[in-house]
Amino acid sequence: MGKRTALYEQHCNRGARMVDFHGWDMPLHYGSQLEEHLRVRRHCGMFDVSHMTTIDVEGAGATGYLRYLLANDVARLSPGQAQYSALLNAQGGVIDDLIVYCLRPTAYRLVANSGTRERVLRWLRRRAVGADLQLAERTDLAIIAVQGPAAIGALQSALDEAECLAIASLPSFGCGAINDRLFARTGYTGEDGLEIILPNPQAGTLWQRLEAAGIAPVGLAARDTLRLEAGLNLYGHEMDESVSPLIANMGWIIAWDGERDFVGRDALQTELQSGVASKLVGLALHKGGVLRRGQRVKFTGSEHYGEITSGTFSPTLGHSIALARVPLETAREALVEVRGKWLPVLVGKPVFVRKGEVVFA
Repeated sequence: MGKRTALYEQHCNRGARMVDFHGWDMPLHYGSQLEEHLRVRRHCGMFDVSHMTTIDVEGAGATGYLRYLLANDVARLSPGQAQYSALLNAQGGVIDDLIVYCLRPTAYRLVANSGTRERVLRWLRRRAVGADLQLAERTDLAIIAVQGPAAIGALQSALDEAECLAIASLPSFGCGAINDRLFARTGYTGEDGLEIILPNPQAGTLWQRLEAAGIAPVGLAARDTLRLEAGLNLYGHEMDESVSPLIANMGWIIAWDGERDFVGRDALQTELQSGVASKLVGLALHKGGVLRRGQRVKFTGSEHYGEITSGTFSPTLGHSIALARVPLETAREALVEVRGKWLPVLVGKPVFVRKGEVVFA
C-alpha cells in the first residue's frame, strides 16, 4: 500500500482506477482518459496533486538562500507572485523543476515533484545549515488544481464571497492567501485555472463542493496528455540531473542579470561558450503509429540521431505527438523509428496546444 492523499477516499468513492505513482496511491482515470482530457480542454476539470512536495522557506536569510540555489531569481518576486524555476547541480543539470510562491517578504513556498522529494529535501536541508531561515515540509497540506477555460467561472459557485473576489483579480502566476488557503493562477495543462493549497482536513469538503458545481475529477493519465500537448516538461523525461535547462527548452528561466552567483552558473556559461549540443523540438505523426519515449529520430544527411523524450496520442489533435531531443541542425521533416519502421514526422516548436488553440508550427 502506498501513501495516500487526503482525497484518497473521494477517488475510491468515484470509482477511480488507482495506481502507484512514486509511492503514492493516485487516480489514473475515473473511467475514460479521453473524456477527462477533452473536458479540461473544452470546459474544466479538477486534479488531486497533493502528492507534490510542498516546502516552506522563511526567515531573514530565505531570499539570499533561494537566490543561490535556484536558476531563476526570487528577488524579482513581490508578495503575491509566483515563478517557475529549477534547482541545478554544479554541472548545470536539473535536480528538479518547481514553482516558487512569494507569500510575504522573506517567506516562500516551493512546490516540487513527488518523485524527487527525498533528493530535493536533502539538497535544501544540507545547504540550509547555518542559514538564518526555517525550512519545513508541509505534509499537512493538500493541493487541488482546477483547470480549463471555464475554471474560474465554475469556481465562483463553490467558493465563498471573499475567495471569489480574491481569485477574480489574480493574474497569471499570481497568488493570494485567504481562509488558510493559497490560491494560485498556475497549472500544468496549458489552460487557465487555479491551484488551491489548503489544509488536509478541508480538502474532502472542497472537493465535494467543486464536484457539486459541475467540476468533474480528472486523473493522472489525462494530466500527462494535457501537459504534453502544452509542451510542458516532465521531470525524468525532458530533463534530469544530466540535462541542463539550456537543452530542455528552459533557458528562459535562467536569470543571468547582475553578478548573482547561483549553483550551476559556471557550468551553464561554459556550455553556452562551447555551444549547446542539442535542443528540444516537437514532432507530429499523422498516421502509422504512436510516438513513444525512447524512439530514435533521424534527419536526412545527418549522422546523429535524436530521441523522443515523451510521446503519446493527442486527443485534441487526433494524431500522435512527441517531444524529442535532437541535434541543433534540423529540418522541417524527419523520420522516427516505430516498431522497426521509419515513419515521416513533421518537426516544429515543442508546443502543440495552448489555451485551446493549436499552435504547433
